[in-house]
Amino acid sequence: MGELGSQGDFFWHCILMGDAENVDEPWKVRIVDAVVKTTSLTAMLFENIGLMGYEKLFSTLVKLDYTQPISDENVTVMDTTFTDIPVRLYLPKRKSERQRPAVIFIHGGAFVLGSCRQSPLDLLNRLTANKLDAVVVGVDYRLAPQYQFPTPYEDVISVVKFFLEDKTLAEYGVDPTRICISGDSSGGTLAAGVVQQIQNDPEFKNKFKAQALIYPGLQLVDISMPSHQEYEHGPVLSRNMAIELGCLYLTNDKALTQAMRKNQHMPHGSGHLFKLVNWSTFLPEKYRKQHVYTEPVLGRLNTSFSILLDNRLSPLATNDSQLQNLPLTYVVTCQHDILRDDGLIYVSRLRNAGVKVSHDHMEDGVHGALSFMTLPVYLQLGIRIKDKYINWLEENL
Repeated sequence: MGELGSQGDFFWHCILMGDAENVDEPWKVRIVDAVVKTTSLTAMLFENIGLMGYEKLFSTLVKLDYTQPISDENVTVMDTTFTDIPVRLYLPKRKSERQRPAVIFIHGGAFVLGSCRQSPLDLLNRLTANKLDAVVVGVDYRLAPQYQFPTPYEDVISVVKFFLEDKTLAEYGVDPTRICISGDSSGGTLAAGVVQQIQNDPEFKNKFKAQALIYPGLQLVDISMPSHQEYEHGPVLSRNMAIELGCLYLTNDKALTQAMRKNQHMPHGSGHLFKLVNWSTFLPEKYRKQHVYTEPVLGRLNTSFSILLDNRLSPLATNDSQLQNLPLTYVVTCQHDILRDDGLIYVSRLRNAGVKVSHDHMEDGVHGALSFMTLPVYLQLGIRIKDKYINWLEENL
């Protein structure tokens, strides 16, 4: 119950102390933050009394926002399956004299929540299809904790492999040289991992032209970076909530959750990974501030989670030789976000590897803004990120 009490302290700290003063539309963000923290507190209470798992309350509320596949005057929308994985397709209605570009979009939600059917993402993919005259595929991969790693990743790679086949591209009139994979938050994690696998696998003739990663989480190696420390309590996404939900992607063992909170979760034999995510080397100086780098402690867990060595969980912890083959990349980072430094370091490492990168840093931004583009909560930040993302695709795809 001590953790429950600390959650309550975090809640009142954020409401009363004004952590959201430097963000866009601060009072709206305060409301969102309060709702998320109240939900988190309630979810933890429910779990402690044995009523339901921590993620169940979040999942129930998110499902209230799922939409039906409703076509409009510009885009045909349909739900179907690719290799038995549910997808939502957005197909432009206007006739085209040439093959169309395509975007595969992977939703976020810490691998345990969400769907491409949520109203803000349905809007985003619908607008993308119409503005770019592109085929858009939203992937509804299976979710943890019922389906833990690597199932969600394998669902996405299965859909991608199927879509990249010549016969599938021909069926939907897609130009094989103009395909992008995109994702927000944990969807960015999945997208980044899939791109690395596809681009470095000689068996695949058709490759991605681009990837777009919107405030992505890109590593689990070091979860005590400056952004984790500065925005430990949010706004919107707190470090504790990210760990609580994220661990469900890997295991039901609470020992991992406790170790992650102390940044003592990595097993022996993982020392080489820290060089690839070392913020004191790769993070731009302005974001380091007065923080002092300390290497995480290894091997503290009685149970060794060797799964944490898998770079599909941490695309940032990948060698330069694997990064060199990656396509044109777009990254959005938000200043007031615990995942900020993952994106900033990936931008640095990709550029060092010779990859062409476009980067938009939202100085007044918070995590998850794309999820707040529709009623009842409407953040201008989400609209700005949506516009920047679609404009970049229009110019580069």
